[in-house]
Order: sequence, then C-alpha cells, then structure tokens
Amino acid sequence: MSASRTGTGRGGDGPLIFLMAGEPSGDAIGARLMAALRRETNGRVRFAGIGGERMAAEGLESQFPMAELSIMGVAEVIPSIPRVLRRVRETVARIRLLSPAAVVSIDATGFCFRVERALKGDGIPLIHYVAPMVWAWRARRARHVAEFLDHMMTLLPFEPPYFERHGLPTSFVGHPILEEGAAGGDGARFRARHGIASDVPLLAVLPGSRHGETKRLLPVFGVTLGLLRDRFSGLRAVVATVANVAEEVRAAAAAWPVETLVVGAAEKYDAFAAADAALAASGTVSLELAIARTPMVIAYRVHPLTEIFGRRILRRFRYACLINLLEDREIVPERLLEKCRPDLLAGEIDRLLRDPAARQAQIEGAAAALARLGLAGPPPSTRAARTVLQVIAARTGGVGSPAAAIPA
Repeated sequence: MSASRTGTGRGGDGPLIFLMAGEPSGDAIGARLMAALRRETNGRVRFAGIGGERMAAEGLESQFPMAELSIMGVAEVIPSIPRVLRRVRETVARIRLLSPAAVVSIDATGFCFRVERALKGDGIPLIHYVAPMVWAWRARRARHVAEFLDHMMTLLPFEPPYFERHGLPTSFVGHPILEEGAAGGDGARFRARHGIASDVPLLAVLPGSRHGETKRLLPVFGVTLGLLRDRFSGLRAVVATVANVAEEVRAAAAAWPVETLVVGAAEKYDAFAAADAALAASGTVSLELAIARTPMVIAYRVHPLTEIFGRRILRRFRYACLINLLEDREIVPERLLEKCRPDLLAGEIDRLLRDPAARQAQIEGAAAALARLGLAGPPPSTRAARTVLQVIAARTGGVGSPAAAIPA
C-alpha cells in the first residue's frame, strides 16, 4: 500500500480523500464534510476531486468544472454523453494515480457510480454519501450498488436496511438540512426590515426550485391566495426563491391578489420564522419549515404522464412529505396531484391560521420527526466525517490514521 493512502507520506500531513460532487446540493454537503474532516483530524487531511464553489472555498481544486455534471433533461443529457464518459475515464485514471485513502462520492450517481464501478478491486475504499431512493423506486438498485461500494451513508434513518440486506455496510448520518438551518431564523427582524407589523397574517408561499414545479404550482397558489384574501384582512405573502426560477416567480407574484414580497436565499430562514403558516411544494423545504416551527400545507402537481408514476409510488408509501414518512402518520396536510386544488389548499391554511391547537399539534409532530433525523445529536457532517475516517481506519488497521482514536 502506498504511503499516500495510509496518510504517512508527503510530510505526514494526513490521509488524502478524493471527493466527487456533481450538483449544488452535493457541493454544499461536500464542503461541510471537508470542514468536519479537518476538525476531526486536527487539520491532518488532504483533498482532491471534483466540486463547486463551496468545496473550493474549503480548499478543493476541482479536477474540472462541476457544472459539466449538472445536466438535466433528455435534450441536454444525450449530447453530453461523450464528454461525461471521457470525464469518467479521466477521473478513474486520476484516482489510480493519486491512490487516495478513500473515495467519497456525493449524490450525482450517474457519474459517480460509473467511476466507482471501474475502481472496484483496486483496494481503495469506495464510500457514497446520499443514498439513492431505493425505498421509493428501483429497489433492485440496492443490490446493484452493493456489488461495488464499500460503504453507504444515508440521510434518512429508515434507509440502511435496504442496503444492509445486500451486504453493504451502511450508516445513517442525518440530513444536511438539519445543519444548514440549525440556527433558525429571526422572524421579528424580518418583519421589521420589511415593514410588516407583528399582527399582520403572513403566509410563506414556496412553489419549488425547478421550472416544472413553479409552472404548475404558481397559478394554483395564486388562486389559493385569492380565496384566503377574502377570509383574512391584511393578509400578506412572502416567497423565498432561488436564482434559476426567480424571474418567473416574481412575474407571477406581481399579479397575485395579495401583497407579496419575493426574497432570495439569504433571507430564507428569517422569512420562514416570520411566517404564520406556509404553503409549500413537496420537498426538503418541509424540514426547513419544521426547524423554523412554521406549520405548513404541502402541495404538488406533475405532468400528466409523470402522474401515472407518482400514483404508483403513493400506493407503496402513504405519504410524500418527509415529516409524515418519518412518523408514519399525517402530521402535515398533503394535497397532491388531483387534490392540489385552491379550495382544498385554502381550507387547510385557514385551519392552521385560525386554530392554535392544530398549529401546535403539527409543530410537536414535526419536532418528533426532526428528532428521528438526529437534530439533537452531532451534526450530520460530523457523523459523516467520523464514518469516513473509521472506514479508512478499518482498511488500514488504524496505522497512521487519525480515525483510530475517533469515537462513533
């Protein structure tokens, strides 16, 4: 085994870990993991790999721009296949040259799994962070990845058994949303900044971060606000959006029947804390709202052809919202597919704004779900870093590895 892999070479400056991320969410997770690895090893760790701006800020010099892997849609994917396959070959060659202590891939399975499958048998521990959603669809994929991965790190507590039954060691490390939004927001500061009195009813409206989501939900949410305007005097709305859909969100919000403030990511958590309730697209935003203790209603619409697939998933799982999935009961009202109607959405929001008991019941239920995700324990990035170091220590026998003395 090479000195660089055990961490005893190159001036004894710690193990070299090769990281791969292919999209902004993975870049954020990777950056937090890098910071945690540095903390856990007292700085005795080195990095190489592929990442974006946030991983670069932690010291990673990306092998090539991460944007080359952030491809969505058939029309965009097909022309990119030759380039992506070339990047796979280049990455495999670079990893073999560097002989790192471990490879850690983060999401972006289309690229990362091709690299790791090629590396199987080279003696380098292969770890994947953010498990494929085999519990929702393509369950056979768990057996497939168990053939070449050495360890899986999951975000959700019910995911490990899906991989362990195929012999793949798996660790639940917690959802990164818990870390990103742990500090919460300042609702009073947000209202003061934007001139919204404390007694003015404020609804957070969150139509998603993808064009397909916003296209289908913005009109529905606008009509819903019209119904609520007639029930709540002075009602205002706030939309926290992201850059890639900000233009269409602002255009839609300008025509809504209530005064609507559109803010960016920098004010997101303050906006959540300031809101009395939220109307949100299904997704991880439900966890962010739960951290802010903001009761919510979850809505979603999809393309009619996609709806057929969606119904199959909902038949297998009673809920789409992560909070409901974790507690196996409807804590958060879900109005999906044909039930995503303004009258039903307005009725649920009306109840949350008027009924303190309903608000409190949801807040307490959501808190229990967050506890299952490990909100009270070590941050997810710390758990992930310790897991990575323990995998390295197990492979090297703890010799020359900072992981030997690190508790789980």
